[in-house]
Amino acid sequence: MIYETILYEEFASVAKVTLNLPEMRNPLTEKSTKELIHAIREADKDPNIRAIIITGAGKAFSAGGNINEFKKILEKTAPELYVEGRESTELFKLGTEVTTPLIASVNGPALGGGTGLVAMCHLAVASTSAKLGLTELKLGLVPFVIMPWVRRAVGERKMMEMMLTAEILSAEQAKEINLVHRVVNPDELETETMKLAKKIASFSPLAVKLSFDAFFNTEQMDMQKSFDYLTTLRLVSFMSEDVKEGATAFLEKREPIWGGK
Repeated sequence: MIYETILYEEFASVAKVTLNLPEMRNPLTEKSTKELIHAIREADKDPNIRAIIITGAGKAFSAGGNINEFKKILEKTAPELYVEGRESTELFKLGTEVTTPLIASVNGPALGGGTGLVAMCHLAVASTSAKLGLTELKLGLVPFVIMPWVRRAVGERKMMEMMLTAEILSAEQAKEINLVHRVVNPDELETETMKLAKKIASFSPLAVKLSFDAFFNTEQMDMQKSFDYLTTLRLVSFMSEDVKEGATAFLEKREPIWGGK
């Protein structure tokens, strides 16, 4: 795919995907959403990529949905809207489908769907100039698709407040409710995000994948069954080449060379 609305770059073991419609504040248009899905999936399939950074060009991270596209909704049939809706949800399903950590580098306002994208990422670093919020009700809309991710990040009661008040939060306020993990000065954002990505990329890729497996597959599982499931994953981990390499490297006081097996 030739990207027209995003930029895709690789820095050794880290992929960086940049929403690149700065004059429009990087909305999640039909085209940019498809390109973002494609880029994330391609990076996730690449065994050399061990962390994926998502950010925005210019002063905004993402303004969320494209208002101009919303205007066309009234002209579409129910079946058309159904198909379009299923396609748009594919982006937000990626958070539980990919096994490569997604890191949001929130360089500016991330509103509506932009907030959902931040919540979907497994880690989020925000600039002090970032602002986040569920502003859909101001437009007569509801944050349907992003609701599960924001609820997971901030909890039931805070999700309800964010949705019903449509208030815009500062980066520090977002950190207080676990919507983002770290807040840094604007001139430090790129460096700090890359540092975090490289740290994660330095770990065993197999261990990272097993971490995702353990986290997401036991989330709604009965506790007793989860212990059995995790014991199986533990067995896979203990019998892996990466665990042997990790232990050997530790004893030999050197950096491990991971094979991902």
